[in-house]
Amino acid sequence: MDLLSLLRRDDKQVAAYRAACTLETCPIQNSYYNYRPSLGTNAAFLALFSLSLSSFILQAALSRRFVGFTIAMVSGCSLEVLGYIGRIMSWHNPFNQNGFLMQIVCLTIAPAFLAAGIYLTLSRIVITFGPENSHIKPLSYPRIFIPCDVISLLLQAIGGGMASVASHQGKSPNSGDHIMVAGLAFQVLTLLMFQLLCLDFMLKTVRRMKAMGDSALDPTHAKLRGSTKFRLFLVALGLATLCIFIRSIYRVAELGEGWEGALIKNQHLFIGFEGAMVIVAVLVLNMFHPGYCFREGYVQKKYSNLFKKKQRSADAAIEEKGSPARDGSGEVTPIQETSEKEGHSTEQTGSGEATLIQETSEKEGHSTEQTGSGEVTLIQETSEKEGHSTEQTYV
Repeated sequence: MDLLSLLRRDDKQVAAYRAACTLETCPIQNSYYNYRPSLGTNAAFLALFSLSLSSFILQAALSRRFVGFTIAMVSGCSLEVLGYIGRIMSWHNPFNQNGFLMQIVCLTIAPAFLAAGIYLTLSRIVITFGPENSHIKPLSYPRIFIPCDVISLLLQAIGGGMASVASHQGKSPNSGDHIMVAGLAFQVLTLLMFQLLCLDFMLKTVRRMKAMGDSALDPTHAKLRGSTKFRLFLVALGLATLCIFIRSIYRVAELGEGWEGALIKNQHLFIGFEGAMVIVAVLVLNMFHPGYCFREGYVQKKYSNLFKKKQRSADAAIEEKGSPARDGSGEVTPIQETSEKEGHSTEQTGSGEATLIQETSEKEGHSTEQTGSGEVTLIQETSEKEGHSTEQTYV
């Protein structure tokens, strides 16, 4: 039976035809792939992604740092493993729907998690070189890009789910496929913006270094910046970002043609632009894991919540609100209160003694300075009505 003639009739008939096919009874061109997936290549990718997954788990256990990065990479690699299991299932029977759907959904979604791990590292890099070299604050990078990545992931997951359900019901998966493409296109846009901001940060850092020398950089992390491991991590991160970016562009073009397009039927393109690109990205990040490369001279700052504003320091609170602040010992740090109505200000030390009190009354036209001991050191009164001034000193 000719598959093309079935395509012109009904998707349910196509699904029923493929469900009854085997390698012995139907031509391979009528399968979901139009080819038989390579067992050796897919087994190699499965082994490499399994190795990478195990390495990320082990590296997380040893370093106990970069938890967000680890969760993202482990999630992405797990989906890659499932995807290549699906392709090996398709080697046994390329007409089997379950293997095809398993690989197309898992392998499409997985790099979104890997991209999230990359986004989380940029804020650490900005802190290492100095926040002054960036046009936006270090924590703004994950606050911008992680939500974008979540949107991309949700679109791809929803689209994949819709396409899978439609395919199982013998209906056209085009609606779900279009949503998946939208999610991939948004991922490409997000990665492009991320790379442009990285380039902007690099150029600004170089310009400031030419103008100011080493003073343009954060002196706290000078040792870390000079380490070979950290520099190799920067190269690895750049390579991983570029690989995922190229892969995402390819998948937009591939799925944009639909599940019966020319690109999706080319195994060599899939191996080169999907499998090879992603495996390079994860392996270089295994080799130069941030938990290993951010060691020499790195001062880790703790943030209770990435998406909450950082607490202001005691000095900032004093300047902006004049509210009491305490240091770690429980003693009161300097407090300044101002009352425009009464026209006086008070400063106190942690000992509770007043060091300076100045009161001014425009109505009475006099000022008073008093020490914490309660003794008046200087009183000057001026009365414009009587036209005289008085200066008195008390012991």
